[in-house]
Amino acid sequence: MDAATLAQVRRFNRTVTQRVGALQDEFLGRGRPLGAARVLWEIGPEGRDVRTLRADLGLDSGYLSRLLRTLEADSLVTVEPDPSDRRVRLARLTPEGLAEREALDRRSDDVAAALLEPLPPHQRDRLAAAMADVERLLRAGVIEIAVTDPAHPDARHCVAAYFAELDSRFDAGFDADRSNPAPDDGLRPPAGLLLVARLGAEPVGCGALRFGPGFEAERVCEIKRMWVSSTVRGTGLGRRLLGELEAHAAKAGARLLRLETNRALAEAIALYRSAGYTEVPAFNDEAYARHWFEKRC
Repeated sequence: MDAATLAQVRRFNRTVTQRVGALQDEFLGRGRPLGAARVLWEIGPEGRDVRTLRADLGLDSGYLSRLLRTLEADSLVTVEPDPSDRRVRLARLTPEGLAEREALDRRSDDVAAALLEPLPPHQRDRLAAAMADVERLLRAGVIEIAVTDPAHPDARHCVAAYFAELDSRFDAGFDADRSNPAPDDGLRPPAGLLLVARLGAEPVGCGALRFGPGFEAERVCEIKRMWVSSTVRGTGLGRRLLGELEAHAAKAGARLLRLETNRALAEAIALYRSAGYTEVPAFNDEAYARHWFEKRC
């Protein structure tokens, strides 16, 4: 890693932690450190499943438990089993906790205003735009990709979202029953695999490989189910998923990758072309395909 780049990141971190008050024992003057204040904020008015809260914040389970006990001792939070599934613990704000969260909200607005107020309007716009860019790139760095069983709820969520998006973008909608099937068994090793990308506890993307019955002889596999949530587009996740699928295909001994897509998916077509895929004549009868691509492994 370039030393100048590392030094710039460290300078940025020091500036931000100082300006937002993270160095103070009592964040925003509310009598508790930043970690406890952030947990209180993230629980929110609707409450949170402790497991997803921990995943979204990237906290060690023991540390989160200590923070929650502190907030419980201050009568701001309750942590109880979910009535519908007692294996799940739910964190909820008490009336005092809701009032404290509102106070944190007001103080946070004050801090944001203090950052912007000394700057002229054009510099405020530049700072806000730069922050949005930094946030997007930081989110990209914490997205994790893993092989996931297609029956897992996160996989189901991604495929359903993928179908819903196709239905909204295709001129005549999308009917999964008209599309060439990719059943669960075809997306499990050794027949194939499914990757799911997660940002904390949230599934935000997927992609699949299908080796097919003739793979041992032909060494050809198909890329299927490529989808990225709108919440993380612009982070490079689509290219990461594609690269991971290519790596899995190469490890399995594939010599040729194939995929098909629809003309409405202009971003996907641009991605495939930039990644070295070449457009070829149709190699299947997929009802919704208008473009077919190949790439040598």
